[in-house]
Amino acid sequence: MPKSKRNKIVSLTRTKKKGLELKSGLVKEVQECVDEYAFVYVFSVENMRNSKLKDAREKWKQSRFFFGKNKVMAIALGKTPEDEYKENLCEVSKRLKGQCGLLFTNQSKDDVTSWFKEYSEMDFARAGNKAICDFQLDAGPLDQFPHSTEPNLRQLGLPTALKKGVVTLLSDHTVCKEGDVLTPEQARILKLFGNPMAEFHITLLCRWSKDGTFEELT
Repeated sequence: MPKSKRNKIVSLTRTKKKGLELKSGLVKEVQECVDEYAFVYVFSVENMRNSKLKDAREKWKQSRFFFGKNKVMAIALGKTPEDEYKENLCEVSKRLKGQCGLLFTNQSKDDVTSWFKEYSEMDFARAGNKAICDFQLDAGPLDQFPHSTEPNLRQLGLPTALKKGVVTLLSDHTVCKEGDVLTPEQARILKLFGNPMAEFHITLLCRWSKDGTFEELT
């Protein structure tokens, strides 16, 4: 009879002592989810936004998300065949790198993959993101801004002035071109003008099933 991998004592000596109790709690939660749910997915996130991930959690209430603390989650699952919590979970641990997390669910593969393939949300870009298109402002009044904001707009690099108390762009101005790595000033201008350029998207990387099978999804 193969040796059971359940109820194993997991050592956290490789983690920092601070917050040890919290990390032990996370290990327990992850392992309880392995026992409770039929499938485990590793997912990666592009243009991470806490509010957007919260929306995804809300839409998948019957499932469970874990995001962050990759090292602790990897310890919970097991990093090698000798210490993995269940068969082939060490393969899941190997994929826990960067902006990624775990999804525990009982939903069918078709339901999960089709929903996440279609799910994306636009949001405002941050400094360091790449512009997805050109954005140019035409010279003329900027009626949407109160006169008190004119100095701030100039500080962002916009050629503005007050004309009869109205914020006015003195000349056409190219904020960014497609492919530009955005500066903090460019990102701020895009947000002020309501132009989102970052797409929040979740990509499923792999899937583990309760019977021990493991498959890559990308």
